[in-house]
Amino acid sequence: MSAPAAGLVSKILVTGGQNVRAGQTLVELDQAPFQAAVQSANAALAVAERANERQQRLAQEGIIPRKDAEQAAAEVAKARADAVAATRIAHLSILRSPITGVVTRMSATLGASVDPAQPIVEISDPTALDLLLSVTPTDAARVRPGAKVSVSAGQSATGEPLGIGSVLDVAGTVDTTTRSVAVRVEAPTTRRRLRIGETVFGAISVGMRPSAIVVPLEALVPEGEEFKVFVVDANSIAHEREVKVGGRTSTVAEILEGLTAGERVVTSGAYSVADSAKVVAPSDSAKGAASKEKP
Repeated sequence: MSAPAAGLVSKILVTGGQNVRAGQTLVELDQAPFQAAVQSANAALAVAERANERQQRLAQEGIIPRKDAEQAAAEVAKARADAVAATRIAHLSILRSPITGVVTRMSATLGASVDPAQPIVEISDPTALDLLLSVTPTDAARVRPGAKVSVSAGQSATGEPLGIGSVLDVAGTVDTTTRSVAVRVEAPTTRRRLRIGETVFGAISVGMRPSAIVVPLEALVPEGEEFKVFVVDANSIAHEREVKVGGRTSTVAEILEGLTAGERVVTSGAYSVADSAKVVAPSDSAKGAASKEKP
């Protein structure tokens, strides 16, 4: 919200972060110049109306040309519009909240002048929040409107689960500062009320793999540009096996080649395991199994 005209701030009745109701007064500008403008406009209207009455009467009596009476009527219409505009500006010089919400910005300073072109107070509705996620340009190319998003608090997927949202749109430009692309997400229902400006993490689903074979990320051991895992046989012997990795989530990786569902793989300490080494039972060391999921 901005001032309807240049003026001085005489009252500031709210602060940033405060809850406000629709119609509540937020900022009041010095009323003297606005009231003076209203009185001047009303006085000019009264003069124009009297002049118009006189001109109409003289025109009917044939004393003056009809065009003079029409000019007087036009001047009345202009004066009436000026009076309405002055009254409206005076009304708007007391800034009131248009909605029930939260004050998210307050730049007014008591006694300072205001510029009509600059916002001085901002109100947001916390019940109608969208989430703004930042992704790399490469990832943005894979995101489509309508995609499901798992939302959690904080800066990682390990934060408090908040619920499921959906992608509304993907920005068409890259932010020059962060070199990222904005993805707007709608989350109409969350486990708790979100705060304006709160940091959240979103895991965007870009594809479904029915019956995909997946393993925990901890099971993958890099080997050059490839990956391997250690498969545990019935005798608890670990065997090195090269695998081809597909899609990933924050916790699991899809295995395109090299494993079959149900095979056991080493997870905890996989980096230090040697081929043909004997591993301890699952109760003593974290040991996972390849499984069919929908990552």
